[in-house]
Amino acid sequence: MPFVLDNSVVSGWFLENQATPYTDAVAQRLRDDRAHVPAVWELEFTNVLRTACVRQRLDAQRAQAVVVQIGALPISVDRHPVARSEMLALALRFGLSSYDAAYLELALRLQCPIATQDEAMRQAALACGVGWLAAG
Repeated sequence: MPFVLDNSVVSGWFLENQATPYTDAVAQRLRDDRAHVPAVWELEFTNVLRTACVRQRLDAQRAQAVVVQIGALPISVDRHPVARSEMLALALRFGLSSYDAAYLELALRLQCPIATQDEAMRQAALACGVGWLAAG
């Protein structure tokens, strides 16, 4: 079953301090499934890598290798334009950042569960009826 993939999960694949059994289980799901991410994910993902380099958790060479590894996974970047008013409404309704609302909007549009470690996003996905990807 396809799912929407939050950056909080992806970060656990290459940063030890964010790795959990859940992030490992979601990584395993990608062997048989396809993940979808909003376009903002690319900026979030590379910003996490940049921050990890600045904090000396990764060196630049390893960060570039992570970019290549992630690029080889079955992750589709959605570039469908979304109304700003819709993003704001979701963010306000569920107390999410606008960035997190982008994941929720995508899950609603695709009718896919969200794989996330963020509790507010998990609760919003459950409240909207798209669900949370229980991996494992």
